[in-house]
Amino acid sequence: MGVFTVPVEVCDPGGTRFEQVDALVDTGASYTVLPASMLHRLDVKVQESVECELADGRTTTLGLGQTLVRIDGRQILTFVLFGDEGAGPLLGAYTLEGLRLAVDSTQHRLVSAKLRM
Repeated sequence: MGVFTVPVEVCDPGGTRFEQVDALVDTGASYTVLPASMLHRLDVKVQESVECELADGRTTTLGLGQTLVRIDGRQILTFVLFGDEGAGPLLGAYTLEGLRLAVDSTQHRLVSAKLRM
């Protein structure tokens, strides 16, 4: 469930151009969803089309690509979905896990995740 937004930098595949967007932290979402227009400007390519289940139970087909995402200096190559222009960007659980970030929903912030074995 989304509880707050954070600034996220999205990079082109060459690692030279970044665009910033405020994304809703949504631990209920598996993948990060970004505006398709932003991803196209950054030359991120759709690798395949995937069927996605929305929070309201409907399904839709979105493009899936891969690019660099950076938050607070932490950077990861991650899968992203090409979202509809009317929907806000979502920061999904896979990206958060890859960046080793956890959600502190009481303080409305991201914190370093402790590794547990």
